[in-house]
Amino acid sequence: MTDQPLALDKLARIYIKMRTAIQDLDKQIENIKEQQQQVKNAMKDQMMALGTKSARTEYGTISIKEKSRFYTQDWENFKAFVVQHDAVDLLEKRISQTNMQTFLEENPGLHPPGLSNVAEFDISVTKSR
Repeated sequence: MTDQPLALDKLARIYIKMRTAIQDLDKQIENIKEQQQQVKNAMKDQMMALGTKSARTEYGTISIKEKSRFYTQDWENFKAFVVQHDAVDLLEKRISQTNMQTFLEENPGLHPPGLSNVAEFDISVTKSR
């Protein structure tokens, strides 16, 4: 075995150890977040039962706010509505990465104005069995 493969072997071992440690921490964080959500739900239930929008406690002020989420089950009609009413601001400003990649592959000479692209290399390490 040469020096380089040995160095790569050590780096792969260290990388997998670190990844495992991160996964363990992620599990702990997820458990804490689940418990936090249970506490949050209990506070919400009590606030709703009290009919109040805020409560001052020794440890901080608890506030309850209504949050609305919007979605559509009919994208074709929704897109037609956006176009008909010139309401492009109803959409978020982000590009579908997969759809853009496919579009550019299918239309190699056609690029939307202002489009930028950043390509990166990434390393993947799979654990030996």
